[in-house]
Amino acid sequence: MKYRKIVFVCTGNTCRSPMAEALLRDELKKRRIRWYQISSAGIEAQSGAPMSENARAALTEAGIAFSPSFRARRVTKKTAENAYAVVCMTWKQMEHFGGASNVTCMYELTGREIPDPYGKGQDAYRATLCALKEGIPALIEALEIKDLSKK
Repeated sequence: MKYRKIVFVCTGNTCRSPMAEALLRDELKKRRIRWYQISSAGIEAQSGAPMSENARAALTEAGIAFSPSFRARRVTKKTAENAYAVVCMTWKQMEHFGGASNVTCMYELTGREIPDPYGKGQDAYRATLCALKEGIPALIEALEIKDLSKK
């Protein structure tokens, strides 16, 4: 069976999209849903940059596992084309993909954009994580994420 790829996209791939990636992985593990490959990328990412310390702290506080070796990467046309779904944090980021049918944004899926906490304090990162976490069930439903091995 072939994995379906879901890519979260934000600006720098150091805050919102890696937190969304970790949250969805955690939720799919809890629900025992397999056959999805979850990753993240940034439109303006500096490839190789580490995840923001505040994002790491927010995930750790919430008990959400993430890769300690995470490194930012820039989204490519090929990454987007090969994805089952590309999920942007904002409408503006979604525009970067020129209306591709597999690209959506958090507002379309959950009714809210996810503002960038970059450069703000820990409370902003906690609020971002909370907003992402609240949106995960709606995202799973809207993207029809289910165990593909159970037909």
